[in-house]
Amino acid sequence: MGMTMTQKILAAHAGMESVKAGELIQAKLDIVMGNDITTAVAIPEFQKTGAKEVFDKEKVVVVLDHFTPNKDIKAAEQCKSCRQFAYDTNIKNFFDVGEVGIEHALLPEKGIVVPGDVIIGADSHTCTYGALGAFSTGIGSTDMAIGMATGECWFKVPSAIKFNLVGKPSKYVSGKDVILHIIGLIGVDGALYQSMEFMGEGVKELSMDDRFTIANMAIEAGAKNGIFPVDDLTIAYTKEHSTKPYTIYEADPDAEYEREYTIDLSALRPTISFPHLPENTKTIEEVGDIKIDQVVIGSCTNGRFSDMKIAADILRGKKVAKGVRTIIIPATQKIYLDCVKAGYVEDFINAGAIFSTPTCGPCLGGHMGIMAAGERCVSTTNRNFVGRMGHVESEVYLASPAVAAASAIAGKIANPENMEG
Repeated sequence: MGMTMTQKILAAHAGMESVKAGELIQAKLDIVMGNDITTAVAIPEFQKTGAKEVFDKEKVVVVLDHFTPNKDIKAAEQCKSCRQFAYDTNIKNFFDVGEVGIEHALLPEKGIVVPGDVIIGADSHTCTYGALGAFSTGIGSTDMAIGMATGECWFKVPSAIKFNLVGKPSKYVSGKDVILHIIGLIGVDGALYQSMEFMGEGVKELSMDDRFTIANMAIEAGAKNGIFPVDDLTIAYTKEHSTKPYTIYEADPDAEYEREYTIDLSALRPTISFPHLPENTKTIEEVGDIKIDQVVIGSCTNGRFSDMKIAADILRGKKVAKGVRTIIIPATQKIYLDCVKAGYVEDFINAGAIFSTPTCGPCLGGHMGIMAAGERCVSTTNRNFVGRMGHVESEVYLASPAVAAASAIAGKIANPENMEG
């Protein structure tokens, strides 16, 4: 029996001719990544190993993005410990205030991750880099510590689910709608410890940003990773952003999949995930009258330039509804600057929104958008669990940037198609 794309990458990094689902392996790592929260926890564990240096100063990445600029004393102390560790170990890829970005947008933009890599990150949305044809997955801080010391990590080889994408999405259907539809279809544990492997003619109809969004939320279906084939678009993106060598892996024709789904992109509609699980999805036609208090556009899921553009296109010349706090957060400094140059920041501010420095902030109930009891938010983030963005009696509705921007104007969950003209 042949191997899936994920299995081929893992076999190569384990120095094995082949691997099979369920097998335990030890694999070499191309990147070990942590943020201000998880690195601070990993540092004492790293020190317990007795290691004085990280295994490779160019392959360990630390990004201070969750609570930065620091929201309180505890966050400041966490970041201080990360800074000192980065300086003491001479980590090349250390990103702090002024050059920071949300980690899962920053690493591809900086060319740190490329096709064929094996990447672990002490953040669950590390699975984002599967959009580039890499194996990337979230791990705990202890595994991060051992990875930093040894450059290796153990894995149980995942079985796979095949998602055959066909058709072309309509104007206001994006990668966010695709992955919300899939999670609604299979559930939040529908791909538990499995690889979500996306393929088919429909892949070429998805931009790299769409693919990043879809891979990013594989974890919301319980997956070990999500992965896309490497095509001309992937190669062009990689060459634009990186000088690192890369390897293209392809699934064998006789690769084994636990299940297969066909997703017709042309049949999808703007999709919203209702509280309090990402699987609780409805199409825009099924929503009803849901009044809102806040809109957040940003995060590692939807804070890229294309997300900013569609939000600006909808908000331009209009005003957000009275009483709706609209918070827009570009994912990196470069995206921030590109928004300034494109005039989007003026569009946002004239519409009555605010525009923030890059941060995870409100996504995890960190800062800059915490909600009170009874408040509702339409957010382009990735999770809507109880208390995710503040009070346990607040509600988060997950949606695309188009739906979020339209909702900001309407004061309730709204169809972006109704904002045209």
